[in-house]
Amino acid sequence: MGKIYITGLEVDTLIGVYDWERVRTTQLLLDVTLDVDLCAAMQSDDVADTVDYAKVAECIVDVGKQSTFELLEAFGSKVMDAVCEHFAVSTITLKIVKPNILPNAKTVAVEMSKERV
Repeated sequence: MGKIYITGLEVDTLIGVYDWERVRTTQLLLDVTLDVDLCAAMQSDDVADTVDYAKVAECIVDVGKQSTFELLEAFGSKVMDAVCEHFAVSTITLKIVKPNILPNAKTVAVEMSKERV
C-alpha cells in the first residue's frame, strides 16, 4: 500500500448558506490523500498500474462545477463518493479549505475520510 497526495487543488463551486454566497462561485482549496496499492506501478513504471492523480484532480474539479451545495460537508461527501466510484482507492481523506469567509479568520476547513466499501 501507499499514499497519493494532491494538495492545494483549486476547485470553483457554488457553495454557502448565505444569500450573498449563492450569487457567484467560491474557490475552495482541497487537500486529498488517497490510500492505494502502488505495488504494480512500482514494478512496471506504467501509469495504467496506479491511480492517475491528474484524472483524480479532473474528477474533483468536475464535481465542483456541477455542485450547488450549501455545506462543505455535503460537497466533501459527493467528492469522496465520486473518487471512490471511479478510482481504485481503499481510503480517501479530504480536507476542504474555504478562505476569506470569516472576517477574523484566514480560512475555515473541514476534514473527512471515507473507506471504499
